[in-house]
Amino acid sequence: MRGRAIDVRKSAVLLIAAVVLTGCDDIEAAPAAPSEGTTKTKATPSKAPATPTPSPTHRKLKPGAKGPDVKVLQQRLKALHYDPGKADGRYGPSTQTAVWAFQAVNRLKQKSTLSASFWKALDAPKEPRPVAKKRERNRVDVDLKRQYLVLYKDGRPRLITHVSSGSGEYYCAKDRGATVARCRYATTGTGDFRTGRRASGWETSPLGQLYNPIYFNGGIAFHGALDVPLHPASHGCVRMPMHIAEYFPDLVGTGVPVHVRRAR
Repeated sequence: MRGRAIDVRKSAVLLIAAVVLTGCDDIEAAPAAPSEGTTKTKATPSKAPATPTPSPTHRKLKPGAKGPDVKVLQQRLKALHYDPGKADGRYGPSTQTAVWAFQAVNRLKQKSTLSASFWKALDAPKEPRPVAKKRERNRVDVDLKRQYLVLYKDGRPRLITHVSSGSGEYYCAKDRGATVARCRYATTGTGDFRTGRRASGWETSPLGQLYNPIYFNGGIAFHGALDVPLHPASHGCVRMPMHIAEYFPDLVGTGVPVHVRRAR
């Protein structure tokens, strides 16, 4: 009898062990418990932040900003034929002048801080409007009202840049070879012209220094300048940013049509 009792006890132990092992297999095969935040039970909603963080390429940018979103901005402007200089992720003066040109073409208020209206226009940009009825395939258009220049190659914009033209101020200066000063208003005349004489590097004129000048209307020239503000500020020439003046002569030959207008 005692032997039978021992056998019964052994059988009971083995049966319990089998049940335990089977239960572990079931637990391992069952789907994992939902992690926090994915449970199907209704959770109490958390309060949204008062000011949502804009997406990286649509945050408000000011001169001096740095980061990958600034680099994306620079690359986008470059693709649209505005030259912000090196795509280095820094919102500096070169990027600022490219932004001004883009705003002018797209009829936006020209300012350095970029907000929602700018990003919206950048997603669906406008083409620059020709300033004259003559639309040669290779030409330069200058919009004096909005202070930008468009260089066309084969009928399409090759370069769009901010410029600064005649300030309209009254001044007196001696012309080359003159002994008496002549007074006049600092204006950039409108009309149809062609590119002519040019010089490499800095050229000294009676009114200051011009970098890589290309003359198109007497003593009026396209040229690089250290100061190209948002407003008209020259004695009559068309100033452009230095980084653009570096290669502009390589893009514009002699005898190329130039149309200067105060477009509506």
